[in-house]
Amino acid sequence: MGKPIRWSRQSLEHLEDVYQFIAQDSPYYASLLVERIFEAVERLNDFPEMGRIVPESDDPDTRELIYKGYRIVYQIMDERLEVIAVFHGSKKYDG
Repeated sequence: MGKPIRWSRQSLEHLEDVYQFIAQDSPYYASLLVERIFEAVERLNDFPEMGRIVPESDDPDTRELIYKGYRIVYQIMDERLEVIAVFHGSKKYDG
């Protein structure tokens, strides 16, 4: 069994912003995207180093998954993984 995953308040707010933006056109696809992002993050439980190192960071424990053009940034910590940001891939991570 892998490390537990925690979502920071900021990352959940980011995810809500993504949902609200997409829901303007399609609440169905907004819900589906959010659901799939959660599923992608759950896979980190068993494979925490699956994501690439964030290019804007020198920290090998700050990694990201890319899903449908969105960057899901997380940190590998001693006892858990923490999702710290979710944002569109066209933006830079300012950690």
